Amino acid sequence: MSSIAANVVSVPSLAPDRAAAAASGAAAASAARQLRLRVLSAVVLVPLALLAVYFGFPWFELMIAALAVAMAVEWARLTLGSGRMVIGAAMVAAAVLTVAAAGTGRIEHAFMLLGFGVLAVLGNAALVRERNWIWAGMGTIYILVPCLVVVWLRERLPEGRELLIWLMLVVWTTDIAAFAVGRTVGGPRLAPRVSPGKTWSGLIGGMAGAALASAVAAAWLGLADPAPAALLGVLLAAVAQAGDLAESGVKRVFGVKDSGHIIPGHGGVLDRLDGMLAAAPAAAVIVWMAGGSIPTWR
Repeated sequence: MSSIAANVVSVPSLAPDRAAAAASGAAAASAARQLRLRVLSAVVLVPLALLAVYFGFPWFELMIAALAVAMAVEWARLTLGSGRMVIGAAMVAAAVLTVAAAGTGRIEHAFMLLGFGVLAVLGNAALVRERNWIWAGMGTIYILVPCLVVVWLRERLPEGRELLIWLMLVVWTTDIAAFAVGRTVGGPRLAPRVSPGKTWSGLIGGMAGAALASAVAAAWLGLADPAPAALLGVLLAAVAQAGDLAESGVKRVFGVKDSGHIIPGHGGVLDRLDGMLAAAPAAAVIVWMAGGSIPTWR
C-alpha cells in the first residue's frame, strides 16, 4: 500500500516537468519554423534586390520607391490614429516624389521635396487633429532620408553599384550573425526593456560577422583593403544594431510586435530594413568624409 501511495503522490510532480518540456519543444519548433521562413524569404528577395542594384536606373529607383511606400504605410498604421489614412497618403506621395527626384540625379531637388513632404504630412496631421503628429513628421524623415542616400550612393558615385552591394552584404551579415549567435550562445540581454530577445553575444557576433563580410566583399569588389574595410564593417554593424533597437523601441511604445506581416518570417518591411535605415546614412557620411570616392579608403 505504501508503494502505491508513493506512486500516486509522485504522478502530479511529473506534470509540471512534462508541461515545461512540451513548452520548450513548442518554442524550439516555432523558432525552427521562423528560421525556415526567414531563409525562404531571403532566397526569394535577396536576388531581386541585388539585380535591382546591379541594373540601376530605373529598376533600382522603382524598388526603392516601392519599399518607401510600404514603409510609409506601415509607419502610419503603427504610430497614427484615426487620421492615419490621409496622413499615410501624404507620406506615400512624399516618398514617391522624393525618390523620383533622387533618381534623376538632382539630389538637392530630392531634399527640397523631402522638406515639402514633411510639411505636407504635418499639415495633414494638424487638419485631422492627429495626436501623434510628431511621429508623422519623424517617420517621414526616418524613412525617406535613407532612401535618398542609397539612390545617391548608387547613381552618383563612380563605384556606387559596388559600394551598395558591399553595404547590403555587411548589413545582411550583421542580421544573420547576430540572430544565429544570439540564439545559440544566449547570455545577458542587450536592452531587455526595448527588445528582450537581443543579447550582447548577438551584438558581438553580428559585429564579428560584419567585419569578415566587409573585408571579403571590399577586397572582392575592389573597394578597399581588408583591414580598414573590417573596421568599417564593425562600425556599420553597431549602427545597424542601434537602428534595429530604435525600431523595436517604437514598436514597444505602441504595443505591437511587428510593423507588418508582408514578409514571412520577418514581419513588415520596416522590420526587415531597420538596420539599413540606420547604416545607409552612416555609410554616406563616411563616403562624403572620404571625398566621395571609395579608393580614398585605401
